[in-house]
Amino acid sequence: MLCGEKHATEGMLKDRKKIAFQFIFLLGIVSLFGDITYEGARSIAGPFLSGLGASAAVVGVVAGIGEFIGYALRLASGYFSDRTKAYWPITIAGYGLLCSIPLLAFADYWQVAALLIILERIGKGVRTPARDAILSHATKQVGRGLGFGIHEALDQIGAIIGPLIFSAVFFLKGGYRQGFSILWIPALLCVATLLIARIRVPSPIELEAPGRIEEKDNKEKIRLPRTFWFYCLFTSLSVAGFASFQIISYHFKVQGVVSGSQIPLFYAIAMGVDALVALIIGKTYDKVGFVSLITIPFLTIPIPFLAFSQSFNLALISAVLWGGVMGIHETIMRAAIADLIPLERRGSAYGIFNTIYGGAWFLGCTVMGLLYDFSIHYLIVFVVIMELISLPLFFLIKNESMKAMKD
Repeated sequence: MLCGEKHATEGMLKDRKKIAFQFIFLLGIVSLFGDITYEGARSIAGPFLSGLGASAAVVGVVAGIGEFIGYALRLASGYFSDRTKAYWPITIAGYGLLCSIPLLAFADYWQVAALLIILERIGKGVRTPARDAILSHATKQVGRGLGFGIHEALDQIGAIIGPLIFSAVFFLKGGYRQGFSILWIPALLCVATLLIARIRVPSPIELEAPGRIEEKDNKEKIRLPRTFWFYCLFTSLSVAGFASFQIISYHFKVQGVVSGSQIPLFYAIAMGVDALVALIIGKTYDKVGFVSLITIPFLTIPIPFLAFSQSFNLALISAVLWGGVMGIHETIMRAAIADLIPLERRGSAYGIFNTIYGGAWFLGCTVMGLLYDFSIHYLIVFVVIMELISLPLFFLIKNESMKAMKD
C-alpha cells in the first residue's frame, strides 16, 4: 500500500510539473504576442515622438511618466487582486489595453501619441501583479528562476519580432503608420491566447498548493519581511541608473550615430540578448540565489559610456549590454519576490515592488532626459553614482537572506 501510494504521489507530482511547464509556455506565448505589439512601438518611440516635434526632455518625461503611472497602478492592482482573487479578469483587462498601440497609426501630434503610449503602460500596470502572481504558482514546480526565465525568453522573442516588423516596413519604404497598423494582429492574438490559458488552468494556485483554502483575513496578518524592503531599495537605486532605450535611441538619431532604419534592429538585438540572458541567469539564480543580483550594477555602469558615444560599434555593444541587463531585471528580480513572499501576499508584494521600480524608472528617465539636454557627462556621473550606492544594499540583502536561512 505504501509503495502504491508513493508511486501515485510521484505520478501526481510529474503531472503537476508537466501542466506547469505547459502553462508557463502558454503565458510566455501571451507575452510574446504582447511584446510584438508594445516593444515594436517602444523600439521607435523616441524617433517617432521626435518626428512629431518632441524634444529630448519630452521623450524622457513621456517615457518616465508612462513607466511611473504603469508601475504605480500595480500597487492598487496587486492589492485588489489579492483581496478579490480576481487574478484572471484583471490580467485579461490589462492585456486588452494593448489596442492603444495600433491606434498610434492615427496620431498626428506628439501629445496624442504620448497619451496612447502612456495608456498602454497603464494596461501593463493593471495586469502585471496578477499575471506574475499566477505565474509564480507554476514556477514553484519547475524552479523559480527557470520558470521566469522561460517566460522571459518567450517574451523577448516577441520583443525581437516587434522591432523587426518596423525594420521591414522601413525597408519596404513604408512609414510609422503602416507599422503600427500591422500591430493589430499580435494584439488580438495575445488576448486570444490568454483566454486559452484561462480555460486550461482556471485555478493556478493549485499548482503550488493543491487543495489550499485561503482565508481573506490571513493575508492581512502576514507582514512583509524586512529583507523585502531592503530588496526594493536596492532595486530602486539600480533601476534609477538604468538608461531607457527611448533616450538612447534619441541620441542615436539626433547625433547620427545609427540610422533611423537600423535603430529597430539594434533594439531587436538587445531583445535577443535579453532572451538568452534570461535563461542563463534564471538557472544561475536557482543555483546561487540572491548572489546573482550583483550582476545588475556592474553591468549597468558601462552602458552610458558606450551608448552616448559617437561610435557605431560602441553603440552596438551598448545595445547588447542593455539587453543583458534588461534580461536580468525581468527574470531574477521577479523570481526573488516569489521566494521572499508567501503566496497570500504575493500579489500585493508584486504591486509594491513594481510601484517602487516604476518610481525609480520615472526618476531615472526624467533626470537623464534633462541631463542629456544639459550635458551627457553629467548623465554618466548620475548613472555611476546610482549604481555604486546600490552595492551596499546588495550586501545587506545577502546577509539578511543568509540569516533567514539559518533561522
